[in-house]
Amino acid sequence: MTAEKLDPREEHFRIPSHHPGRMLFLRYLPPATESRRIVLYVHGGTFPSALSIAHRFDGRSWRDELCDAGFHVWALDFHGFGRLSDPYPEMERPADEFLPLGRAEDASRQLERAVRHICDHHRVERISIIAHSWGTIVTGRFAGRCPELLDRLVFFGPIAQREPKGQRVRLPGWRLISLEDQWNRFTETVPRGEGPVLLRRHFEEWGERYLNVDLQSRTRSPAAVKVPSGARLCENARSGILPGGDPGGPG
Repeated sequence: MTAEKLDPREEHFRIPSHHPGRMLFLRYLPPATESRRIVLYVHGGTFPSALSIAHRFDGRSWRDELCDAGFHVWALDFHGFGRLSDPYPEMERPADEFLPLGRAEDASRQLERAVRHICDHHRVERISIIAHSWGTIVTGRFAGRCPELLDRLVFFGPIAQREPKGQRVRLPGWRLISLEDQWNRFTETVPRGEGPVLLRRHFEEWGERYLNVDLQSRTRSPAAVKVPSGARLCENARSGILPGGDPGGPG
């Protein structure tokens, strides 16, 4: 599958996953000047790299800032997030037939493949990682297994232990996330009286691109994107809500 370039200088790579026969997608943007500083961005549990570090609000992205600071910037899409990395085949079947897909240990193996590819590409021994939300759990697992591949780690919005809420549930293999769900995720934890973290006009533009990552999204009511449930499992486990009937434990 051909991916849209979000910048004329952007390069794309498809590399073998640890899952036999499946491929992972990486996007890469080099700095304007020669540099040996390399960073990989690890996305969270609801949308891929094109909608996170690479998305431009009013013509400017976080990736642009890092490139201007002299970094080679890479980003990985995990299996099941968008169409560029191969999805889990189980996502074409009813969600309740499977335990949560894309759990943290599985994702950490995908991350390891990406890091080793980047190290080989630049002929370096280690790189830095910026991880967001659920991606911090994935990166933590990877860091514990392969510390020799890491220079520095930055955790942005890491998931921490929270008080239990709700009842025990058994999560399905995948789930649907609508635009309303995403808006609530962006706004519900903003303290009362504080300004918004995302303008509605920015969200409307972002939302159209979000729906585009799943070709079936607009056939659903409401329109929604299919993602693996493994990230939700990790979040719930840290809130004390374990998936009933799941023998595998959190993440």
